[in-house]
Amino acid sequence: MATVRFPTTAEAPTETPSAAPAVTRRYAWVVFVLSFALLLSDYMSRQVLNVVFPLLKAEWLLSDSRLGSLSGIVALTVGLLTFPMSFVADRWGRVRSLVLAAALWSLATLGCAAAASYDQMFLGRLFVGIGEAAYGSVGIAVVLSVFPVAMRATLSGAFIAGGAFGSVLGVAVGGAIAQAFGWRWAFAAMGVFGLVLAAVYAVVVTEKRLDPRRDPAADGARPAGKETAPLRSLLPQLFSSVSVVSAYVGSGLQLFIAGALISWLPSFFNRYYHMATGRAGATAGLYALLIGAGMIAGGLVSDRVSQTFPQRKWAVAVACSLCSLVLLTAAFSLPTGAAQLALLAAGALVCAGTAGPAAAMVANLTPVAISATAFATLTLANSFLGLAPGPSVTGMLADHLGLREALQVIPLVSVPAVAAFLLGRRFYTRDLDRLTARAEPGTPRPTETELPV
Repeated sequence: MATVRFPTTAEAPTETPSAAPAVTRRYAWVVFVLSFALLLSDYMSRQVLNVVFPLLKAEWLLSDSRLGSLSGIVALTVGLLTFPMSFVADRWGRVRSLVLAAALWSLATLGCAAAASYDQMFLGRLFVGIGEAAYGSVGIAVVLSVFPVAMRATLSGAFIAGGAFGSVLGVAVGGAIAQAFGWRWAFAAMGVFGLVLAAVYAVVVTEKRLDPRRDPAADGARPAGKETAPLRSLLPQLFSSVSVVSAYVGSGLQLFIAGALISWLPSFFNRYYHMATGRAGATAGLYALLIGAGMIAGGLVSDRVSQTFPQRKWAVAVACSLCSLVLLTAAFSLPTGAAQLALLAAGALVCAGTAGPAAAMVANLTPVAISATAFATLTLANSFLGLAPGPSVTGMLADHLGLREALQVIPLVSVPAVAAFLLGRRFYTRDLDRLTARAEPGTPRPTETELPV
């Protein structure tokens, strides 16, 4: 079997003690496409509810607080269960965990389609959250395991951006189906889509194909000739360095801004541009797509500029944070018009560009054996420091200052995010050396990335 050898870079031997991926380049991209498609299904199943709020309110005579609880229970369940379920997946098997999770959230979404009351819908949404709890962290761990280190930021940004794209698709496709056939068919379509993808994933992606070098007699992900390290020695490494904690904090704080924009731009366009509800939502959806595109672009730029000097990943994160501070503050300070919309688009594009670099840094700074758990920790930081408080804090400020003024204040969160990224950059090289020193004696330090074809 021939191999394709990519040029040697300083990053590969510096940033990881693990060996190169053992799968073909074609199969690696198949894994990425299927994992990305399941992430789209994840967010489509989560967000389809929002577009049918008016229909549920009219049919079941629900209050806004009860409608909000149907959405909030998913986010709450995901936040509470991400870490323990990712931890279980690291020990039990990531592929099996992903297939089970996708089947669970898809069946639960089908259950929502058959719900006859608020209580039944609430139960269905609870199980949607249980199924989706660990998918993002475990899915990205699987994807990064089959690609070279030099592509980590790009792939991380692209994978995380799937959440934004899935949200837009869930609202758009779900709205069209609900308008044509009724709200139950919107849920049913999302559920069937997820089940089909889960079945394909189970057939195409297996633990053995992801790591052909694994001992066939081993239980799960234990490499041939190695013993699984004790958990008590691995888990503390989730927080064992200044730089990895800085990556968690900086990423979470910067996504505070993205969460606020995604939630409040529809209201902003409705109030200040006098757009009808449908048009305001569609316009806000375009800006959500820009946020997702920025995640991918940030990862691409990070991988390109850090091939020789790995510390440049941090510089990309700092640059995205500072640019979003300047552009968004200026945008919301201008009167309504083309100039404001242009600056807002530029700010949306860069505000989440830190996602890819931050995820790559977390991958580089934690052991491979607990990579899903490490990404779960990053997901917790993103949720509890950014995506969860961003919308609510913006709403509280809007009650006292007005929405435009609140959105002028929100970009200031980039200041502590920049401080966290600068602190991480200062200790990055030292912390990478410490991680390498803790690796098992004899672990190969790759001088080039090899992919069999």
